[in-house]
Amino acid sequence: MTPEERDRLVTLKKAKKKLIKKQEAAEELGVSVRHVRRLLVRLKKEGDKSVIHALKGKPSHRRIAEDSEKEAVKILSAAVYRGFGPTLASEYLRDEHGIEASKETVRQWMIRGKLWRAQREKVAEVHTWRPRRSRFGELVQWDTSEHDWLEGRGERLYLIAMIDDATSRLLARFARHDSTEENMRLLWSYLEKFGRPRLFYTDKASLFQTAEKRRRDEPGVDKDPVEMPPTQIGRALRELGIGWSAARSPQAKGRIERTFGTAQDRLVKGLRKAEARTLEQANQYLEQHYLVWWKAEMTAEPSSPDDAHRALEQSHVLAASLSHVETRQVRNDYTLRWDGKLYQIERSAVSPGLRGTQVRIERRLDGSLAVRHGARYLAMKECAEPFRVGRPAQPTSPTPTRRRGSDWNKNFDLHKAPKLWQAAEASGCRPEIVE
Repeated sequence: MTPEERDRLVTLKKAKKKLIKKQEAAEELGVSVRHVRRLLVRLKKEGDKSVIHALKGKPSHRRIAEDSEKEAVKILSAAVYRGFGPTLASEYLRDEHGIEASKETVRQWMIRGKLWRAQREKVAEVHTWRPRRSRFGELVQWDTSEHDWLEGRGERLYLIAMIDDATSRLLARFARHDSTEENMRLLWSYLEKFGRPRLFYTDKASLFQTAEKRRRDEPGVDKDPVEMPPTQIGRALRELGIGWSAARSPQAKGRIERTFGTAQDRLVKGLRKAEARTLEQANQYLEQHYLVWWKAEMTAEPSSPDDAHRALEQSHVLAASLSHVETRQVRNDYTLRWDGKLYQIERSAVSPGLRGTQVRIERRLDGSLAVRHGARYLAMKECAEPFRVGRPAQPTSPTPTRRRGSDWNKNFDLHKAPKLWQAAEASGCRPEIVE
């Protein structure tokens, strides 16, 4: 008998001995006076055990059969379900094996089957959450997660993701590299699907911000910050009229960080269950299953029905803005160099004042090259390098080795040497007689 049941018994016995009124007993027990009368009748018939619930210790009529529990534990013991939590396990049991059970029931099954260890809940620190933005598209967090998504079954992949702050709408894709090109591809997909958001919120990675170079011993607080040129992504956002802001800590962009935490648990296990081994298979599962589940379960309704996204205008050319852009100077022969190659501007595109001017070169995501002068694109073609006649290479003669300390005059004696005229006669040389 529990302490609560003992207290109920004491109250009923007081009411039975008329030490307190039935109304007072009802108020103390939190029931009606009519129910107190029933309890007194039951106390008279059954004695002290009348305060114990009649179903205590008996199995519930809604209890799931033991065969279902054994089957569920057997399924979850497979290697493919290693590391699954009760919530995720209950979803897979329902969707793929037809076993309906709540996550708490599955948790008890997994504890009894030694597949899950019950942990004491820790008291978390009190944290004041920043309220969500009120409109869809007002702020979008953008980041990349480097993780062993395929668990060694294939190549290493990166998950590039964008999540809306107001609604938690998620757009993501796997890529082989966390490069400017791959991030621009996801940005293109976002702009075509939703439009231009008000602000992108990222970290201070080199993809988004050019860091000022300083010496290690140079103090940073005593020197005014220098405005650095934008990165390729920063330039593209400016051309498209989209704002950008950098977070100063991982906690500041907690929504995208928690998204990656969920993905590193659920998405990894889903890819394992789908036996994904390649980039294409990973992106297929991501789009057809994980993002569908995320939209149904993890998104929220914004406080304002207004959409903050803006439509793309005719002046916004995604192929031009989302490309690698540099400038080159046109030579006097209307040629320019790019990536070690020589390009010739076609005669039909030549205009007065073109020589010596700066043109914009766009290397687009599809690999094509476009050259723009002002608002006009120039037709150009790759040309062969001019043939240059060089001087023939002369054969090199071996360099004579010099001996250190030559001994040619080692045994020379000036007094014993022949006279100069004797040496001349011995050589056969006759002096010329000048008349």
